[in-house]
Amino acid sequence: MKKERKILIMEKIKWSLNTMPKSDKEKSIGILEEREVLKAREFHKSFPQYEETPLINLENLSRKLGVSGIYVKDESYRFGLNAFKVLGGSYAMAKYLSEKLERDISTLPYEKLISEEVRKELGNISFYTATDGNHGRGVAWTANKLKQKSVVYMPKGSSQIRLDNILAEGSEASITDLNYDDAVRLAAKHAKENNGVIIQDTAWEGYIDIPIWIMQGYGTMALEARDQLEKFGVDRPTHIFIQAGVGSLAGAVQGFFAAVYKDNVPITVIVEPDLANCYYKSSMQGDGNPVDVGGDMNTIMAGLACGEPNIIGFEIIKNYSTAFLSCPDYVAAKGMRILAAPLKGDRQIISGESGAVTLGSLFSILKDEYYEDLRKELKIDKNSKILIFNTEGDTDPIKYKDIVWDGEYTSK
Repeated sequence: MKKERKILIMEKIKWSLNTMPKSDKEKSIGILEEREVLKAREFHKSFPQYEETPLINLENLSRKLGVSGIYVKDESYRFGLNAFKVLGGSYAMAKYLSEKLERDISTLPYEKLISEEVRKELGNISFYTATDGNHGRGVAWTANKLKQKSVVYMPKGSSQIRLDNILAEGSEASITDLNYDDAVRLAAKHAKENNGVIIQDTAWEGYIDIPIWIMQGYGTMALEARDQLEKFGVDRPTHIFIQAGVGSLAGAVQGFFAAVYKDNVPITVIVEPDLANCYYKSSMQGDGNPVDVGGDMNTIMAGLACGEPNIIGFEIIKNYSTAFLSCPDYVAAKGMRILAAPLKGDRQIISGESGAVTLGSLFSILKDEYYEDLRKELKIDKNSKILIFNTEGDTDPIKYKDIVWDGEYTSK
């Protein structure tokens, strides 16, 4: 039976400049100073699976779009798990264990943590989380290596293959009939009832330490990118496009680069799905308080389908980011196809729905005259050196082929 292609009547990207009142800017990024992120990277380097993921220079696409450079940090290679999320979960779990053992994280590299000696000292621990797939797979993978238990709750609409990947790590995992934020509440409830530990990259009152550690873990990716840019002769990216769900990743990337380039912070653009655009709506409200988004949030960008901002990430983003984009699904689909079929001489990048929306939005802004005012506000020109993060590969291979091969979510 022939599959019907989904063609969407084009809605434009909505955008808002950040005019929200600022809080204590220096204090908000203290957790992401380079010395803190270096601790996370040193821990990650102790894994036998550790390798820097590539930073890819899309030289020919840059030339076509009239900018100096577009550099894509490709996290589809991270630890063989096809996504960046393991960086946060693994570091937060290690930090939790180091506190439980009353030892500094620097004394507990991977081999030490998985040793029988440490396992006996710790006893049995159950790690709980809610996820569309990538974070849960990272938590399950780490728990498996630590010989500990993991329990994963996935929101309504999560794909079977992402569930299967988590189950393959020995986790107890299931797809619920809840949206992401309600699945988080369920995981937290069950963790409390069963004396477990909730590993979540969103933060709320009374739950701060673990989300901070997760954000510091994500910092490994930003630190690698900074060092790799220097090898390309780029002392500082002029622009960063970064996607946001709850804002832990965006806050980590924004916070790290703000801490590094204090006097000349790159222009940073926060990119969200239009059905889960809590940062865009917060910016539109403009009073400096986060705005939640509810409902099913039925977007193809499953990893970004989060409606309640991380209160730590929100403060960083509010203080430093330049603009917010609210993107229809076709923007992500276009980004996936551009990366999958690059211009001759550029390297192919396999990017999933949540990974490609940044490139898709940048392409639209630079090619469509409708966004001329936005281009001017963002000061994108022939000298711009733009850093983008591909946060996932084809974590749902069937959906990936539907979009890239069969043309689902094409705009007209």
